[in-house]
Amino acid sequence: MLVDISKELAEELTSTAEALADAARDVILPYFRQSGGLEVQNKLSTGFDPVTAADKAAEQAMRAVLATRRPDDAILGEEFGHKSGSTGMTWVLDPIDGTRAFMSGTATWGVLIAVSDETGPRFGMIDQPYTGERFRGGLGMANWQSPRGGGALCTRTTGALGDAILFTTFPEVGTLAERAGFEAVRDEVQLVRYGMDCYAYALLAMGQIDLVIEAGLQAYDIQGPLAVIQGAGGIVTNWQGGPAHDGGRVLAAANPSIHAQALEILKRF
Repeated sequence: MLVDISKELAEELTSTAEALADAARDVILPYFRQSGGLEVQNKLSTGFDPVTAADKAAEQAMRAVLATRRPDDAILGEEFGHKSGSTGMTWVLDPIDGTRAFMSGTATWGVLIAVSDETGPRFGMIDQPYTGERFRGGLGMANWQSPRGGGALCTRTTGALGDAILFTTFPEVGTLAERAGFEAVRDEVQLVRYGMDCYAYALLAMGQIDLVIEAGLQAYDIQGPLAVIQGAGGIVTNWQGGPAHDGGRVLAAANPSIHAQALEILKRF
């Protein structure tokens, strides 16, 4: 159901999201760039999907905050699955989005937090604990802060696909067909960068880039970034132009024009 969010509830939800991000930061940072190395486990029998003690500890810390502040809300977390609730609101948590970056010492990973109803995320956050950057969007809010400043979030107005900057995480996007779709857009833009994890979505919301295209995402990978980007004036859909909050193939764009041009290509795949 669509939950009616009053001013008081909005304040409670946003303050809870801040508390979740703070708790995750405190737990994660002692693990990052350890001099002695970081123990990594592989969640897959074939392929590589890493998880660390930091991922698990951060999600547990966030769940502990919710148990105190919002015990009747549902939770969907990457590491510990689904907890049912009775309020119509679900907290969607990715304790470390970009574990490959985290284990490699690269600061493109982040903590993703969203609070959603059945229509999708109502508020979201991308938090980068090491750089101290926090990006927020939804419930009338679109801003960021860091130790070096901050301000409002606003996406770019780039009009032509040929002038666009496109980011993604892996060169080998999804299946062979999905990779072909990405490459068809890649071949039309001005600049492409790889390996950016969730930080790419933050840069899109900041007005630094124009497009992020990915595939094979889960709800916890996209709901936080989706709310931040929409709050900043951008658009996030699947490759057919429909809702993207359940994951899958995702197209995030700075404005309707650049979205329509990329979508026209991706729809063929």
